Amino acid sequence: MAQAQAQTHHRGTGRRKSSVARVIIKPGKGLVKVNGRDVEDYFPVEIIRQEALAPLSKAQLSGRLDVSVNVFGGGFSGQAGAVRHGLARALVSYDEGLRPELKQAGYLTRDARKVERKKYGLKKARRAPQFSKR
Repeated sequence: MAQAQAQTHHRGTGRRKSSVARVIIKPGKGLVKVNGRDVEDYFPVEIIRQEALAPLSKAQLSGRLDVSVNVFGGGFSGQAGAVRHGLARALVSYDEGLRPELKQAGYLTRDARKVERKKYGLKKARRAPQFSKR
């Protein structure tokens, strides 16, 4: 019982805006599923799909790992950012040697920008009502 078992899968949680992505990676043929659907179906826009899977291509592991993602909250862009963050964290869990490369590319940093709240007396967060002289 003293021996440590090799993990069959690795997890990472990513966040962006109001989206949260739980990512599981394991050795396989390169299948990517997002919420039970194929990644091409879930992220139909090529640029958003590339952003979500950027850590895989940066680590050159695209065809060797199966990725399963559960993502909720926010819109497609925020969800893609959350998937990218979670995937990078899972890859570091898979191989600690990838950390400097992914960190330098900015994939391990959580993008803290969120929508600013609306203030009372204003139309939006900063937009004041139009001034009327008369």
